[in-house]
This record gives sequence, structure tokens and C-alpha cells, in this order.
Amino acid sequence: MSEQEWHVASLVVHCRPESMPAAIDAIEQLPGAEVPVSGEQGKLVVALEGPDQQHIVRHIDAIALMDGILSTTLIYHEFAGPEAGKEPA
Repeated sequence: MSEQEWHVASLVVHCRPESMPAAIDAIEQLPGAEVPVSGEQGKLVVALEGPDQQHIVRHIDAIALMDGILSTTLIYHEFAGPEAGKEPA
């Protein structure tokens, strides 16, 4: 296991319904980002993962600035440190 942290986050992103296909495509171009759920009214669930908090924050900022995005709301954030997955001695 790497000595780095690993971060996982999820967002609810609200976009203009007519912009939804382009928004999903743009979001999924970001490394470690996917849109597992989308609704007809322009609401998306976005999953992010990456090696550090800055990676997550940069992606949230990038999504917020994309064309057609109305809002982003962080719903969940968790990280595992270097000790994760190691058995106690």
C-alpha cells in the first residue's frame, strides 16, 4: 500500500437540464470523477477520488465553473491514511 492518503468524496451537482449531457461528459473527463446517477431535472451525483484533499477541491472548483452548472454541494468526504488496510501488530 502507498504511504499516501486516499480521498473519496461525493457531490450533488445541479445543472441546467439542457446542459446535462455536456456536463456529464466534461465531469467524467476529470481524472477520478464519475457520474453514477443523473436525474431528468438536471441533478447529478458525482463521485470523486484522488490522492489528496487538494485533488478533490480542484475538481469541485472545476465542476462549479463548467458551463451550465448551477450549484455544487459536497455531501460526503472520507480519507484513508497510510495505516488503512494494515492489520494491528
